[in-house]
Amino acid sequence: MPSETSPLLENGDRSPRSRSPRSHRSLSTYLKQPLDPRHGDLLLLFCYIITGLLDSSAVFIWGSFVSMQTGNTVYFGLGLVGTDDDRWIKSGVSIAGFCLGSLCFAAFHRAFAPRQRWVLIASFTIQLLCIVVAALIVTIFHSSRNQPLSWLVLVPIVLVAFQSSGQAVTSRVLKYNALTSVVLTSVYCDLFSHPDLLSPKLIRNTEQMRRIGAVVFLLIGVVIGGFWAHSDVGMMGALWTAAFLKGLIIIAWIFWSKE
Repeated sequence: MPSETSPLLENGDRSPRSRSPRSHRSLSTYLKQPLDPRHGDLLLLFCYIITGLLDSSAVFIWGSFVSMQTGNTVYFGLGLVGTDDDRWIKSGVSIAGFCLGSLCFAAFHRAFAPRQRWVLIASFTIQLLCIVVAALIVTIFHSSRNQPLSWLVLVPIVLVAFQSSGQAVTSRVLKYNALTSVVLTSVYCDLFSHPDLLSPKLIRNTEQMRRIGAVVFLLIGVVIGGFWAHSDVGMMGALWTAAFLKGLIIIAWIFWSKE
């Protein structure tokens, strides 16, 4: 029985105010958990959809890649020896954005524990913001195919190229170096040169199934991007779709199992 001298709030230590620091500590602990890299290849394969989506739309509408920089290097080199169009300028800007992004994302992951939950969430949030800003520019100013070269084209290109490097850096962080999401040439080589290619063992070979998945998912993204590129919505639809898909990856990192 409580006496007259008992405090009115007998369980005062359970009040919202006292629980707040504990909940903050719990959230901080949760966000600092190192994530299990197992099955991280599934998210990297999902990134191939985003790459295919953005590159197919960008090549059709802007005339340059925003993720796969091999093609951009060819366009840029051709421009150096003379060309009548401005594709080489766009390609050069895309290369610069990708290289800068690789530098920044790698430095970010090195500065902190690279696989901590908050680090991966922050990395993909930055990538998402780059796509959203590019999408807003295209949406507000109605960027379209064959638009004259201006900041309305170059800024979205550099933003999307910058964020695409984050996916490649993540493949290094998760130790799936082959799944950069921006290159397929080496994937084709490893896939078709493998001795198990025509063997029933292929299905049981995890590396080979990842390579097949990379090709398939990129093609899915290319088809989606081609649909947007040939529609009246154009690059705007591709960018907002990519932003939505990138958001799904952020949600996945929030609930991903710890190491």
